[in-house]
Amino acid sequence: MDLEQLSDDVEHVSEIYATKFGIERDTTWFLLKLQEEVGELTQAFLMMTGQARIKGQTPAEAAESFRREVADVFCQTLLLARHHGIDLARAVDEKWLIWAEPPSA
Repeated sequence: MDLEQLSDDVEHVSEIYATKFGIERDTTWFLLKLQEEVGELTQAFLMMTGQARIKGQTPAEAAESFRREVADVFCQTLLLARHHGIDLARAVDEKWLIWAEPPSA
């Protein structure tokens, strides 16, 4: 998966969504939308793990809902990074992957 291409694709879909629903995607929106999606992910997790009402969902449907909410959080994170000009791949390299042990020869 090419992160830059994915970011472009997600941006395109987000622009369509914003136009369709008359949403101004300003700096505040990008952060608050991510927070909204994290809340939905939390709810899906609680439902999937039996810690909240499943609202008529089967266990498989609850697991699918959780999977989809993880995708929403990931995509909103891509959008937030893009909006602020963050090279997410580089940031991950510098923050996370610096701790990885080099492959043994």
